[in-house]
Amino acid sequence: MSRLQVVSGKGGTGKTTVAAALALALATEGKRTLLVEVEGRQGIAQLFETEALPYEERKIAVAPGGGEVYALAIDPELALLDYLQMFYKLGGAGRALKKLGAIDFATTIAPGLRDVLLTGKACEAVRRKEKSGRFTYDYVVMDAPPTGRITRFLNVNDEVAGLAKIGPIHNQAQAVMRVLKSPETDVHLVTLLEEMPVQETADGIAELRAAKLPVGRIIVNMVRPEVLDADELEFARTVPRTAVARSLSTAGLGGARRGGIAERLVKPLLRQAEEYAERYALEHEQRGVLGDLGLPLHELPLLAEGMDLAGLYELATELRQQGIS
Repeated sequence: MSRLQVVSGKGGTGKTTVAAALALALATEGKRTLLVEVEGRQGIAQLFETEALPYEERKIAVAPGGGEVYALAIDPELALLDYLQMFYKLGGAGRALKKLGAIDFATTIAPGLRDVLLTGKACEAVRRKEKSGRFTYDYVVMDAPPTGRITRFLNVNDEVAGLAKIGPIHNQAQAVMRVLKSPETDVHLVTLLEEMPVQETADGIAELRAAKLPVGRIIVNMVRPEVLDADELEFARTVPRTAVARSLSTAGLGGARRGGIAERLVKPLLRQAEEYAERYALEHEQRGVLGDLGLPLHELPLLAEGMDLAGLYELATELRQQGIS
């Protein structure tokens, strides 16, 4: 696995949940993972049932086998102050700039600068090493913006580098792009087995490939369990209504007489089977579309009890069992 794992997906597909589960999965067996949030939604804190994340790296979970998951919610303004201090040694002047609104002004007139700061902070964590020479984090997982703007978000450093031909901004942008376009990075896309998310995933992959950004895996989230297979669905479609009524009667659900309970149950049962058959066909078709994209494909189940911390660990285990480690 690459050391920087970027997770994107259409809104509503559960990309933040998948990013969190991936961070847990990668942290097992004594590894250390940093989970980075860049959209300011505090979704990671909610998933791990902890208080809102500050602009600092904080341990939020222990993975099976003793690994650790740290989290960071990147604040663009504070990241800009870090940047100014790093390259221009502003000290207290940086804090004064913040009070005067200069940070808002800078990120407003140069929107790309905000994305440079966000991606740059994550890439710095990827490159950071301890005094011993060991990387501070074995993996960095980024909960990135949605698929519709992921390519622009990751590629903005190229745009900034083109505008700033020399100087610290140019050098920073180039350093970030060396990480993002290298084997150190994988961009994963989260989807559902539905037409619109799958189409957006296909479009996102095409855009990432055109920008020469490394595409990793497709992760299908919230997959519902299979109730009936193709043969059973065909049987449900062709079985006579009277045979169904007799079976219900034999099972003790009322007599087989006309208008009885058993007969009244036939229509809604067959309607349910018909609706399931339509969904089954749609999901089978969308799996085929995803399979044609030529990337490793993984599926995560829809959790019947809903998403909580225990469910997050369950999804992490599922990812490990599917070879993501």
